[in-house]
Amino acid sequence: MSRQSAIQILLIAAVLVIAWRLLIGSGQRTQALRRLGLLFLLGLVIYSIIDPSKTWTNLANALGIGRGADLILYGLVVAFLGFVVTTYKRFRAMETRYTRLARRIALDEARPVSAHGGSTGTPDTLTGDVPPTPSVKAADAD
Repeated sequence: MSRQSAIQILLIAAVLVIAWRLLIGSGQRTQALRRLGLLFLLGLVIYSIIDPSKTWTNLANALGIGRGADLILYGLVVAFLGFVVTTYKRFRAMETRYTRLARRIALDEARPVSAHGGSTGTPDTLTGDVPPTPSVKAADAD
C-alpha cells in the first residue's frame, strides 16, 4: 500500500465519521434538504480525495470559474455565510423565548394590586417581608 493510498483511506474515514456525526439528529423535516446536501457533498469529497487533480478543476471549468481552488473558496464563503445566518436566527429565536419566559415568570410572581392602589395580602406582604417563592427556595437549596 502506498503512502498516498493510506492518506486517502484516512481522509475518507475522517469524512465518513464527520458526516455520520452530522447526520445523527432529531429527524426534523426542516433538516431534510441539509442532509441531502451533506450526502452530495460527502460523495464529492470522497471522489475528490480519490482523484484530486481533476475533480475541482473540471467542475470549476464547467461552471466558468478558472481554478478549482477558487471554486472551493467560493463554496466555503457561501457555507460560512449560511452558517452565520442560521446561527443568528437560532440565537434570535432563543432570545425571544427567554424574554417571553422572563416576562411570564415576572407576571406569575408579581404581587396583586388592589383597586385603590395598595398591595393586597397578609401583613407580611404589606411590610415587605415576603416569604420566598418555591423557585427561590429551590435555588437556595442548591
